[in-house]
Amino acid sequence: MERTDGELIAAVLKGDTGQFEPLVKKYLPRVFATARRYARRESEVEDIVQEVWLRAYRKLKTYRGEAPFEHWLMRLAVHACYDALRAHQRNRESTFTELSEEEGDWLERHGGEAETGGETAAAAKALVGRLLEMLSPPARLIITLLEIEERSVKEISELTGWSETLVKVRAFRARAEMRKCLARITRNKYL
Repeated sequence: MERTDGELIAAVLKGDTGQFEPLVKKYLPRVFATARRYARRESEVEDIVQEVWLRAYRKLKTYRGEAPFEHWLMRLAVHACYDALRAHQRNRESTFTELSEEEGDWLERHGGEAETGGETAAAAKALVGRLLEMLSPPARLIITLLEIEERSVKEISELTGWSETLVKVRAFRARAEMRKCLARITRNKYL
């Protein structure tokens, strides 16, 4: 018979560290999926996932059991991703790379259209990825959660610990920042 998350956590807290492994096996795919939304290189994803599990193990005694373990773990994962984004932002060079020819062509042809088909979808996805990389960590986090993962303001508030009002304000600012980045890209393309 399979033990519940609560039973496994209780066993780990009593000193049976081997009972943490079933939790890792159960939630590892979800943690990897979350980390992949925030990091591009697989090595970065693996580092984030490892950090999530280290934090989960170290902070396990703070889990109160009021919400499912998965919610608590995903909140840790989002915070670890946010920390990784901030660290990446600090270490990033200040110059922006040029658009690839495919991205530039897509922007030129479809900048004002809502078409997403075939080869243009791949170019659009690459352009969105480029824009996300240009955003500040808070803006990237909020755009990813709200627009890409399609989470509600309430869910984002629960995941990040921000008030719902702050989530809305940060979403507004993030969209404005994204528009500025897009304007910068298009201006550089045509100058």
